[in-house]
Amino acid sequence: MRIVFLAPSLARLIPGHPAVFLASDLAREVLLALTRPRNHADAAPDYSRSARSRLLRVLVDELREAHEQPLHLPEPRDDRLQAIARMMHETPADNATLAELGKTIGASTRTLSRLFRSELGMTFYEWRTQLRIHHALVLLADGHDTTQTAYACGWANPSSFIAAFTNIIGTTPGRYRTGRGTTAHASQLPAVVESSG
Repeated sequence: MRIVFLAPSLARLIPGHPAVFLASDLAREVLLALTRPRNHADAAPDYSRSARSRLLRVLVDELREAHEQPLHLPEPRDDRLQAIARMMHETPADNATLAELGKTIGASTRTLSRLFRSELGMTFYEWRTQLRIHHALVLLADGHDTTQTAYACGWANPSSFIAAFTNIIGTTPGRYRTGRGTTAHASQLPAVVESSG
C-alpha cells in the first residue's frame, strides 16, 4: 500500500468517499516517485516543495480521469444483515442460500432480499460476490495461486472465479497477482490518498 496525503484544496477534487481506481501508468509512476523509500539505490530524489506540489497535482488530475472501480462493499446497518455479513466475512466460501441464512438468523428470504436492495443497493448474491472478490484480493496479495483462491472464496471451479474476478477488477487474477510483484507489468497499485487537513 502507498499512502499520499493531499492538501484540502487538492482533496476536494477527488471523491469524498473511499474509492478504488484503476491507476494509469502515469499515476502509478507518480505515486511510486512520491512514496519510494529514500534508502534504495533507485530511490527518487528528494523533491523540492514546489516539485512535490506539481507531482501531487498530476496525480490528482490522473485520478479525476480514472474510472472508479466497483469494489465498494457497503456494510449493512440492519441487525439481520449485519449477522449475515459477519457469517460471510468469517467464511466467504460458504455457499448457503439466502433462505438458509434467513433460517439461521430468523428472517424470511423476502425480507432479507428487500433489505439488501433497499439498504445496500444490490442483491445478496451481488454483495456476496463483492465480498468474495475483496477476500480474493487479499489472498492473491499474500501469494496464493488462482486455484487456491477460487476454492477459498467459494467458487466451484477456477474458471468461474476468473470470469467473476475479471468482470469486476478488469484483469485476470493471474495478471493481478503477477503485476503486484513486478514493476514492469503492474497496472494496478493499491493506494490510499488522504486529506492532510
